[in-house]
Amino acid sequence: MTIDKANLDKILHRVTRPARYTGGEWNSIIKDWAATPIRVALSYPDAYEVGMSNMALPILYSLLNGQPDVLAERVFAPWVDMAAAMRESDIPLFSLESKLPLAEFDIIGFSLGYELTYTNVLNMLDLAGIPVRAAERDDSHPLVIAGGSCALNPEPMADFIDVFVIGDGEEAVLEMLETFRHWKEENGTTKEQLLRRLAAISGVYVPGLYQVEYQADGTLKSITPTAPEASPTVRRRIVAKLPPPPTAPVVPYIEVIHDRGAIEIQRGCTRGCRFCQAGIIYRPVRVRPPSEVLDAAEELVTGCGYNEVSLVSLSTSDYPGIDRLVTDLSRNLDDVTLSLPSLYINSFTVELMDSLLSRKKIGLTFAPEAGSERLRRVINKNISDDELFETLEAIFARGWKSLKLYFMLGLPEETMEDVQDIVRLVDRIRALGRSTAGRTPQIRINISTFVPKPHTPFQWVAQAGEEKLTARQEVLKAGLRRKGTRLSWHDPGTSVLEAAMSRGDRRLGGVIYRAWQLGSVFDAWNEHFSYGNWDTAFTEAGLDIDFYARRQRPPDEVFPWSHIDIGVTADFLKREYKRALAGKQTPDCREGACYACGLEESEPACREKRRQIKRD
Repeated sequence: MTIDKANLDKILHRVTRPARYTGGEWNSIIKDWAATPIRVALSYPDAYEVGMSNMALPILYSLLNGQPDVLAERVFAPWVDMAAAMRESDIPLFSLESKLPLAEFDIIGFSLGYELTYTNVLNMLDLAGIPVRAAERDDSHPLVIAGGSCALNPEPMADFIDVFVIGDGEEAVLEMLETFRHWKEENGTTKEQLLRRLAAISGVYVPGLYQVEYQADGTLKSITPTAPEASPTVRRRIVAKLPPPPTAPVVPYIEVIHDRGAIEIQRGCTRGCRFCQAGIIYRPVRVRPPSEVLDAAEELVTGCGYNEVSLVSLSTSDYPGIDRLVTDLSRNLDDVTLSLPSLYINSFTVELMDSLLSRKKIGLTFAPEAGSERLRRVINKNISDDELFETLEAIFARGWKSLKLYFMLGLPEETMEDVQDIVRLVDRIRALGRSTAGRTPQIRINISTFVPKPHTPFQWVAQAGEEKLTARQEVLKAGLRRKGTRLSWHDPGTSVLEAAMSRGDRRLGGVIYRAWQLGSVFDAWNEHFSYGNWDTAFTEAGLDIDFYARRQRPPDEVFPWSHIDIGVTADFLKREYKRALAGKQTPDCREGACYACGLEESEPACREKRRQIKRD
């Protein structure tokens, strides 16, 4: 049943940015619904312009539509005005390509990259007419799966998702499709049987096949499989070689967050910042060959019309031969701007930016994270003040006038002196810009709140309380009221909720459900976030948000994610936490010693490095 176009047209003129819902974009793929037996809805639980900037979406879109018997179509969270209009007009949530209701798809796959999108998942299922809770869905309903970084602690969303994909999805998704094909071809088999078969695939977690028990104090006691196909430990999937990058992604009709071509040049990072979950869960580093990047860039420009190409990585300047790659791209792509996100603060970055001198000087972004060298040693952000100022002096001398700096408040071992050091650091940067370039640089400062994340050395740490964070924010506001300096910061309410969801257990499913019932959607957007809804939801569930967010965890506590094996061991994370408390740095393992994070036991490149060090 296709959505009635006339009925849809009646509401589109009433909503903001109606092109979010019209589809028909360049490079979108529409297959014959009747002739394609497996139908997948790729669902991103945020607004169109956010979801269309996500790197995973075009990868899966290309991968799935490359299967002859599979069609993949996109759906995003309708904005609040559109959702209200759809409910009023009795229009179910539909895909962009064919305008078919989500309930008619075989599989709905959600990408979970941020905890504050969880209520949007519930809202999308409800708009589609699909029971929100997995236990209430039967064999007639689509299979609901989820992946992404948040799936590394799947428990808060376990009530709503049938199957989680843990880690890289490129290979696991194809194996799941093969299992789904066989199941669909068989008559009389149930979804329960399908779930058991999927649970036997490496990297696949079926929460309904596990029993959870708690201690009297509310901490987790155990997560135990209840079916033989379910493994006590679910190991993260890691692709050894990056598959070819998508070179014909869907081109939006409206401006999106990252309105440019994007190429993932490498996956993973070994810098070892102790607060950074991505730096742990995407290890080891896998590098895309330069020839593949060059070919992909040319195809993106010629096939999509982009005049800007972004080289995406957690640490772009760490890509081997990045200077040669940038030079070759600049030579091959006339009138195309190259975007280099996630640059490290060092002299090499300046040399790298020199290769772009003929291009438009866009603002540069750096992330010192802390104002003092002492605190940067704690978090393993290995940048000295001398290195920072040498880099900035060279940048100002080359004509850059705009700078964006990222800092965090509430870091482990942080003192008020460290906060004041941020003010002093910015003052020095302003003075350096004046003396070097002859004018005061425009500085934008973004202050985020530290959120302890699973699978990091700081997963045991309590998040700072609101009173302490507010006092630190006031110090920064008072100290950074300068001409040419713009300051922005995160709402402490969203940060404590993120921390609770990040380290939460399965009991939070009831909290998420109740907050959604109270009207919580688009929690990541300040204009829609309501801390009061969440406070009510926690209270009614008999749970304390501080128990999850602001409680120091003992080293032997069983975590809700303890059954998820990411390849990096708990022993390594504990060692790093102890080094943090001692203020000791751990150098990048690609530049020297192997620190036995656990991957050296399983990943070929890490194993070889470990053997080489032992031989030496």
